[in-house]
Amino acid sequence: MSTEINIEPALPGDAGLVLQFIKGLAEYENLSDKVVATEANIHESLFGENANAEAVFAYQGSEAVGCAIFCQHYSTYSGRSSLYLEDIFVIPDKRGSGVGRELMTFGAKLARSRGYLRMEWSVLDWNEPAIGFYENLGARRLNGWSIYQLAGEALERLGPAD
Repeated sequence: MSTEINIEPALPGDAGLVLQFIKGLAEYENLSDKVVATEANIHESLFGENANAEAVFAYQGSEAVGCAIFCQHYSTYSGRSSLYLEDIFVIPDKRGSGVGRELMTFGAKLARSRGYLRMEWSVLDWNEPAIGFYENLGARRLNGWSIYQLAGEALERLGPAD
């Protein structure tokens, strides 16, 4: 089997495969119960009229062994956009083989090609393997920042639909 890693953009027929990688990541993070995405809304988000994300796959031969999902993020402090890595997932038996590094390299090149100042993402505090991987790439943890989320009942209460 070839060990060469090729990064290819997801195509409109790939929404199901993207969803498989999302579910794989959710299982790894013990968050499977949080996945409510469907192939239809993945397709709409990636390829619809108002697409707001993009996905790429890492292939070894004809097998998709990793996936990364990106979207644009805006910084008021810099007055410019950055690339946000929403998800990255490499199938377990391919970890440590360079697949994750290739996906991150693709993201860094994508950010630079668009004139973005940075690429950023979140990682769960307990995910030491991922933290080590990111820090080995030269990424640094932003101290003093916490991520907040307003969802479900709290979101509805604060901003009820008209």
